[in-house]
Amino acid sequence: MADPILLVQGDTSPQFKVTLTRQDTGSAEDLTDATVKLHFRRQYNDEVLFSITGQSTPDEATTGITIFAFSNGQLDLESGKYEGEVEVTFDTGVKETVYEIIDFVLREDFA
Repeated sequence: MADPILLVQGDTSPQFKVTLTRQDTGSAEDLTDATVKLHFRRQYNDEVLFSITGQSTPDEATTGITIFAFSNGQLDLESGKYEGEVEVTFDTGVKETVYEIIDFVLREDFA
């Protein structure tokens, strides 16, 4: 299990990168013309608080890389543990959800 992504309450532009690979071949998932979303929720809760669409340059997309950037207001939440699910929808309409959940820890801001 990977270390959690650490965030600070109220921040308006933190970002993180994910690289998606095929489990069956180990090769990079080509994300060209795909939509990659992160669904974000409080840990052990069923309610999705928001979703973020990943962004990739053409070179990044062919190597399975996408960047998720939180925007203004999304991290105006209680401090605590959160989790994210990555979902890929290809231009053919095929949808794949990454099995592994991404863990986040949100701490209070000092000021």
